[in-house]
Amino acid sequence: MENYVVTIGRFILEHERRHPEATGAFSNLLYDLSLAGKLISRAVNMAGLAEILGRAGRRNVHGEDVMKLDVYANDVIFNAMDHAGHLCVMGSEEEEDPILIPEQFPVGPYVLLFDPLDGSSNIGANISIGTIFSLHRRVTTGQRDGTLADLLQPGYKQVAAGYVLYGSSTMLVFTTGSGVHGFTLDPSIGEFLLSHPDIRIPLDPTSKICSVNEGYTAKWSSGQRALVQRYRDEGFSSRYVGSLVADFHRTLLYGGVFMYPATESAPNGKLRLLYEVAPMAMICEQAGGKATDGQKRVLDIEPTDLHQRTPVYIGTPEFVDMAGETLAAEGAAVAG
Repeated sequence: MENYVVTIGRFILEHERRHPEATGAFSNLLYDLSLAGKLISRAVNMAGLAEILGRAGRRNVHGEDVMKLDVYANDVIFNAMDHAGHLCVMGSEEEEDPILIPEQFPVGPYVLLFDPLDGSSNIGANISIGTIFSLHRRVTTGQRDGTLADLLQPGYKQVAAGYVLYGSSTMLVFTTGSGVHGFTLDPSIGEFLLSHPDIRIPLDPTSKICSVNEGYTAKWSSGQRALVQRYRDEGFSSRYVGSLVADFHRTLLYGGVFMYPATESAPNGKLRLLYEVAPMAMICEQAGGKATDGQKRVLDIEPTDLHQRTPVYIGTPEFVDMAGETLAAEGAAVAG
């Protein structure tokens, strides 16, 4: 049907109807996240005009400069998600500690982790950036507020994960454990419309794209250098944006492998496990791909810190396996 369109609201509702036991809380969470994505998209598109580009004059818990848009995006997500009674606690890349639900609002059975604006330092160059989110069910009982234990759950326990890509168009991609679906924002009506149903990562062995920051070559382990050379020898092309959401989105649609390995200065990698790597790993696996830290499955890693970092190799299974084999043969997936 040429004029048949599916809004994200309709999509969520139709899938909720498949589960008679559903209360609607989970569906409302996804819809609220899509609303936050719309608000952030508008701010990103208007950033220069609204004078919210540039630095906010402080650093986050990781010692990185906080951008004005980071602060705005963090506030938008918190304010969109704090009052509906579906969450008991949140965790953000921009906040050192767990974010509790304000006392005047009810709490619920879910936990949200998010990176409000990944790659925001690139926006001045009009490069695609994004928001990443992850949902878990609460595991603690006996008190109103969620705790750190609710946030420190392995990736395989995620009930949903997704990202919003702010690029030439704004796309929301998410999974609830039953495939991966992409929605493109139609700015003329202000709605996310289903544009990429049931995304599957290409398994074609000719989709040879390697995405890694080769500026760190001198700081890589010998195994990592051998791996990149192996990809070159196998005819891989190199593509790297420097924005996780953009690089992963291309890998998801075109195939290949995205890597952010350990280095001498970052022996545990740079990307954060809970609100960057684990959500992308769930999406990738749901689309038929694979994600490891160079040795083991990302979704099996047991987190011990809210801002824990990890190396990551993610994409077409054959190419991720190639990484693991090469790193093992050369000694390790860590710098040294």
